[in-house]
Amino acid sequence: MDADVIVVGAGLAGLVAAHELTSRGRRVALVDQENAADLGGQAFWSLGGLFLVDSPEQRRLGVKDSFDLAWNDWQGSAGFDRTEDEDSWAVRWARAYVEWAAGEKRSWLAGHGITFLPTVGWAERGDLRAGGHGNSVPRFHIAWGTGTGVVEPFVRYARQAARDGLLTFHHRHRVDHLVVEGGTVRGVRGTLLVPDDSPRGVASSREAAGEFELTAQAVVVTSGGIGADHDIVRRHWPERLGTPPAEMVTGVPAYVDGRMLDISAEAGARLVNRDRMWHYTEGLRNWNPIWPGHGIRILPGPSSMWFDALGRRLPEPYLPGYDTLGTLRHLRTAEGLAEHDHSWFVLTQKIIEKEFALSGSEQNPDITAKDRVGFLRERVLGKGAPAPVDAFLRHGADFVTAPDLEQLVEKMNRLTDEPLLDAAVLRRQIEARDLQLANSYAKDAQVQGIRNARRYIGDRLGRVAAPHRILDPAAGPLIGVKLHILTRKTLGGIQTDLDSRALGADGTPVQGLYAAGEVAGFGGGGVHGYNALEGTFLGGCLFSGRAAGRAAARQTA
Repeated sequence: MDADVIVVGAGLAGLVAAHELTSRGRRVALVDQENAADLGGQAFWSLGGLFLVDSPEQRRLGVKDSFDLAWNDWQGSAGFDRTEDEDSWAVRWARAYVEWAAGEKRSWLAGHGITFLPTVGWAERGDLRAGGHGNSVPRFHIAWGTGTGVVEPFVRYARQAARDGLLTFHHRHRVDHLVVEGGTVRGVRGTLLVPDDSPRGVASSREAAGEFELTAQAVVVTSGGIGADHDIVRRHWPERLGTPPAEMVTGVPAYVDGRMLDISAEAGARLVNRDRMWHYTEGLRNWNPIWPGHGIRILPGPSSMWFDALGRRLPEPYLPGYDTLGTLRHLRTAEGLAEHDHSWFVLTQKIIEKEFALSGSEQNPDITAKDRVGFLRERVLGKGAPAPVDAFLRHGADFVTAPDLEQLVEKMNRLTDEPLLDAAVLRRQIEARDLQLANSYAKDAQVQGIRNARRYIGDRLGRVAAPHRILDPAAGPLIGVKLHILTRKTLGGIQTDLDSRALGADGTPVQGLYAAGEVAGFGGGGVHGYNALEGTFLGGCLFSGRAAGRAAARQTA
C-alpha cells in the first residue's frame, strides 16, 4: 500500500488528523487539490476564535461560566429535533465537545503553543430567551496569531513528519472517487491537476494533467463544506429561511466546493442535515479581494441601527451580534424583502471607531503577527478606527458618510438599483431610539442591550461605544453600510460516530472510512444543530480531526 492512512484535505481537520497518525508512527498520504501554499485551508483565513468554558481568561474578567450553563446554551441553540435519526450522533458529539471545551481543550491547545488574547468576546448574544439560542456569557477566545496561529503548529508537524518519512504531500491531486473493495474503503482515485503556483487563496487551475490512484488501510475525509459554490448553497437552502438570495458574497476560497460529500455518499457514507447551514448577514464586498467574490464579515458591537432594504428597523432579537440565523430568516421572509438581498447599518464615527472589527487573519494584522504592543496601541490606546476598518471606510464600495441624515440617505440610495429609502422614515425611527438615551434605563431592547454589554468590562474597555444619540453631530459624521449575505459554513454532512467513523444508511460504520471537520458537520453530521455559538468551527475541526486520527491509528495498528 502507498500509506497506512490517506487523509483527503489539507485544512485544519486534516492536519490535526495527520499529526495524530504520524505521532503514532503511521504513514500518511496527505492529498489536496491545491498547492503547498494553501496548507491549513480555510482555517488560515479565520479570526481564530475558539469556544472555551470557565477559562482563566473568563474568570479574570469576572465572567462566571460552567459546563451546565454552556450545555444549556448549546441545546437551546441547536434545537435538535431529529434525535432518533439524523441528530442521533450529533447530540452525543455536542455534549462531548462542550465537555472538552470545559475541560481538556485549553491545556491541549497550550500544549501546541496556542495562547489567547486577555479579552474574551461575547459573540452570538442570542434571541433574548434563557432557554433559547445564544451565549449567556462571553466565550469567544481569540488566539494570538488568529486562525493562522492555530494552523501553524499543525503545518509544522506535517512538514517535520514529511522530513521523517512518515508523511507524503500529494498536492494538486483532486480526488474523484473512493476506492471500495469488498465493502471496505481502500484508497482514492482521481485527477492530477496541472502545476499551479498561485498564492494562497487565489483560485487555481482545474486543467487535468493525468490520473492517479493511492491505496491504504483507511481514508480520512476532511475536505470542508460548500460555501464557495453558490448554486449548491441555493440547492440546499431550507424553506424555513425563505427564498435564497440571488446575490451573495463569498466568505471562503474557491476550493471550498463540497465535492467530497457526494463522492463519500457514492462509497456508502450517509449524508444528513444538509438543510442546515450558517451564513452571515453582515457581509461586505472586499475592496482588495483574494478569491472570486471575496466577502468580509463585520463583527459588530451592539450599537449600530439595523434597517432592512426598505428602511424598516429590524425588530429584536435581530440586533447586531445577537442572532445570526434568526436575522437571516427575517431578512429573507419579512414582507416585501424577497427581491432584495441587502440590508443597512446606520451608525456614527464614534461607533465605528470602537465597535467595528472585521473577520479574517489578514484583516487583523496585529493579532496575526502576535504583536502585543501593536494590539495595545491600535485597539486600546489608539484614536480613530483600526487601520483595516478605516481602509474599508475609505475604499469599500459599501460605505457612505455624510454630515446629516438626508445627505446620507441620498448616498445610500445611490448604492441600489432604485431609491428604496425615505429619509423622513429613517429619521422618525432614529429619533425615537435617540430619545431612549435620556436616562440610564430604557424600554428599547437595543439600548438595554448596549447598557448590559457595558456592564462587562471586556466590552466596556474595547468593544462597546459609550451610549449616545445617533443624530448627535458631535458623534459624527453619520455612516451608512450596505450589508450583503456572506456564505460560510455547512452545518450538516457525513454522519459519524464518536470515533469519526463514517456511518452508512443502516447506521453501521463504512469500513475504512472516517470523516472530520466541516464535511462531517464538524462531527456526527451536525454537532451544531440549527445554530452555532461561534468559536465552535475551528474547535470542531480540532476535536473531530483529533478523534479521526486517533481512531484510524488504532485501526491500522
